[in-house]
Amino acid sequence: MEQVEPIFVLDRIRLLHLKLLELLRSLDDAGWQKPTIAGHWRVRDIAAHLLDGQLRSVSMLRDGYFGESPGTIHSYRDLVDFLNRLNAEWISATRRLSPPVLIHLLEGSGPQYIDLLAGLDPFAPATFSVAWAGESTSPNWFHIAREYTEQWHHQQQIRLAVGREEALYEEVFYRPYLDISMRALPHHYREVEVKEGKVVQFIVTGDGGGSWWLVRRANSWQLTSEKLPDPACIVRIPERIAWRLFTKGIDRQTALDASQISGDQSIGEPIFNMLAVMA
Repeated sequence: MEQVEPIFVLDRIRLLHLKLLELLRSLDDAGWQKPTIAGHWRVRDIAAHLLDGQLRSVSMLRDGYFGESPGTIHSYRDLVDFLNRLNAEWISATRRLSPPVLIHLLEGSGPQYIDLLAGLDPFAPATFSVAWAGESTSPNWFHIAREYTEQWHHQQQIRLAVGREEALYEEVFYRPYLDISMRALPHHYREVEVKEGKVVQFIVTGDGGGSWWLVRRANSWQLTSEKLPDPACIVRIPERIAWRLFTKGIDRQTALDASQISGDQSIGEPIFNMLAVMA
């Protein structure tokens, strides 16, 4: 059986950044102030958050400057709380900046951020593991892939707020986002006990969607892109729902109501609690 392969998305990150700048330059004052599905954040706050992520990456991974220490982290929740505090402090400070200033800063940070990612050995250990996939260590290709999901879903939050989301549903952008996010499935299903060999198929509809298969092995679940016969359950999630589900942008029941589960419901429903972000 073919396991999922490493995914290389540096070229897509470049394209996403150009799309982001194009979008932000086109917004009027009202557009910058529109509310988003990201809690209390408005469009301008998400743009500032993307800037923060790029600057912090360059500071830490290029310059070796990590700033404030998180202190002792005892749990996943401790880490999420620390990151949430950093995010809130940054957003509060950057509300003093005008949209043209934020665009100017992103024009400068983006190329440095992308050059940094391009300089990483894809198979060397990453400085930060992909915790939402249950990894304590990760290769750089997975770190870069995670960065892609961050850039994609935050830009899509902006696009959803201003009614311009269609561009990122194109296969060239959406399929990689989904392929990376689905790598959280084996970790998320780790406590779902079924007979060895059982298969769950996950389908995201739309031109940019796709299919993924999760199969139970002796002591774990294995994700594969190889078509497997006779799945015990097939889960179909609409393209406009999937990314919001994986980023805490829609409640579980609304996502369930919009989706279809055929077969054994008990092994289909756990995906509706899955996140592919630190939250």
